[in-house]
Amino acid sequence: MTADAFRFAVVALDLFERGVRLRLPFRFGSATVREAPQAFVRATIRDAAGRETAGWTAEMMIPKWFDKRPGRTSAENLDDLRRALSLARAAYTAGAAPRTAYGHAATHYRALVGEGAREALNPLVVAYGAALADRAILDALCRARQASFGAAVRANLVGLDASLAPDLADTDLDAFLAARTSARSIAARHTVGLADPLTAADVADAPRDDLPVALDEVLARYGHRHFKLKLAGAPAADATRLAAIARVLSPLPAYVVTLDGNEQFENAAAVDALWQRLRADRALARFVASIAYVEQPLPREATMTADVTALASAVPLLIDEADDAYDAFPRAQRQGYTGVSSKNCKGPYKSLVNAARCATAPASRRLFLSGEDLTTQCGLALQQDLALAGTLGVAHVERNGHHYVDGFAGQGAPAHEQAAFLRAHPDLYEEGPHGGRVAIRDGCIALGSLDVPGFASAALPELSSLTPMAPGTPHTARRSA
Repeated sequence: MTADAFRFAVVALDLFERGVRLRLPFRFGSATVREAPQAFVRATIRDAAGRETAGWTAEMMIPKWFDKRPGRTSAENLDDLRRALSLARAAYTAGAAPRTAYGHAATHYRALVGEGAREALNPLVVAYGAALADRAILDALCRARQASFGAAVRANLVGLDASLAPDLADTDLDAFLAARTSARSIAARHTVGLADPLTAADVADAPRDDLPVALDEVLARYGHRHFKLKLAGAPAADATRLAAIARVLSPLPAYVVTLDGNEQFENAAAVDALWQRLRADRALARFVASIAYVEQPLPREATMTADVTALASAVPLLIDEADDAYDAFPRAQRQGYTGVSSKNCKGPYKSLVNAARCATAPASRRLFLSGEDLTTQCGLALQQDLALAGTLGVAHVERNGHHYVDGFAGQGAPAHEQAAFLRAHPDLYEEGPHGGRVAIRDGCIALGSLDVPGFASAALPELSSLTPMAPGTPHTARRSA
């Protein structure tokens, strides 16, 4: 850890939320989402000289992804995420001890996981609360030091070390971080949900806006060359839908595809059955050759016990929902997985740790990191996730928030807030009929304006538009799950 790491106390974590309505239903796995709240966190830190600085972050609260137990309703899922944020607030503000940004995260990590277990919150839910606390704190740190996110990472101002990743104890993390660069643009990987129409002729009830709905309309509007395709876990039905998608993609000169199982396959044999169906269809030879990896095909509970080495020899496999702890990726590697996702809702420090694992592993192991989405919205959530992905060096990142929500307007952002973000980040956003939207040109997103003091944003949400967040139901008031 560099001696320049900045130490401070966390004196406040304020929690807010604002409702988001989707223009299209988003179906993944067995869940369909039509609306959900977005969480906002404001952190206040105090340095050794008594100077206080505030920082912000935001992230959608998506039901049925963090916790897919059938006994939990979507409303209970959202309440669990609120509770995770409340637990993180209590932990991070409990003492005035000055620590580095990563020091705060590492100090509270195990205690929060334990507290979550006592309240029937799984590690992924708990990580959501800690991740947002860490991101708001990181924004405050960058603003206090007048450093961009990329600069803070390269100088290791966050104080990243191997305390939660002992497998990296002999890795020079300062050197790894110093070698990171801030990308000027990144390819957007378009998500095709299970309910998404593939051609304009398939659209039965289009929303009243000028945005594309069907996949062929998306291609014409944005020029994508990278795609993430959701799977249902039924080999025959999945193969039929993938063949239909392949026909829509066929006019493209080149493309890359990833497949996302979202824990829907019963076992590795079912995944292999899909793979064999695809390989057996000669008309899909080009499509099969374009598949980069299969994401989280098995339930998270089976990921660390089922050996998928044979399947992984045919197609790389990546963990996402199973990536619920700092040691999850090393454990998954022992079962045959070689990839791990970066999602800012799981925490930026875990992404950096996993990136270090991939970068320092022998080339023969072919470890890789991907950039994935959780319907991140225009503003802080989108910008911070893009800055993280651009610093990690991934070539393309899944983007779906702009497709399912009509920009700032769809998340209820007031006009003054929208105007501030458009002025501050003119390369990232463009004006639409209803307000600001992310700009995707030739399948790519510009990142240049994110290189500003703070965690990737020169604008902030309008406080008056946010609702103070309820604390979430504690364990003592919970009904049995």
